[in-house]
Amino acid sequence: MHANVDPAETAKFAAHAAEWWSVTGPLRTLHDINPVRVAWIAGHVRLRGARAVDVGCGGGVLSEALARAGANVTGIDLAAEALAVAREHAAEQGLAIDYRAVAAADLAREAAGRFEVVTCMELLEHVPDPAGLVRACADLLAPGGLAFFSTLNRTPKAYLQAVLAAEYVLRLLPRGTHDYARFLRPAELGALCRAAGLEVVDVSGLGYDPLRRRAFLRRSVDVNYLLAARKPAHHAVPAGTV
Repeated sequence: MHANVDPAETAKFAAHAAEWWSVTGPLRTLHDINPVRVAWIAGHVRLRGARAVDVGCGGGVLSEALARAGANVTGIDLAAEALAVAREHAAEQGLAIDYRAVAAADLAREAAGRFEVVTCMELLEHVPDPAGLVRACADLLAPGGLAFFSTLNRTPKAYLQAVLAAEYVLRLLPRGTHDYARFLRPAELGALCRAAGLEVVDVSGLGYDPLRRRAFLRRSVDVNYLLAARKPAHHAVPAGTV
């Protein structure tokens, strides 16, 4: 098992693999927020013809949306059950998506700088080393490419809404989906991006109305948020080397 994997976290999502594409199932909020995520990504980068890798693709909800937008998509995950569902569903839809059971860091060693778009959604809070995952995403990016992250802010409001309300009161998510201690503040994720050589270009809040099952972008980042970071197109040459 790759070092940057928590088997217990992977097992949580593998357990719901059969219901991944159910819009009324335990992962229904993924379907509700996906159009907003894709529109936000498309507002930053041209997807048609872009080489994209969806890190932590699960059953393929985001991967398929990116493919429908015209991207050439590779989806990676370490949950074999979820990948099996993703492959089957993509085949039924006639979508050519390259799904692979490989860790981001391992793919980065094999395909460094190959992708114009890297997505890493709702994954950082489920791995033991988010800094390592951000570095792997940066390594996968071609110069000038963009990485797109989404995660949860470590605030009392996020705990109330994303854990207590979503998992225990409204039952929008399976209990135990989130561990509050693993949430990342935007400043922390921004620092991880800069340490990996990326430039943060946007941070947007992601709101969700559970009664209407409607997601939307908002200014506040106190619960869920999206962060876009660019890999510089040109690297400065250290003084004295030319």
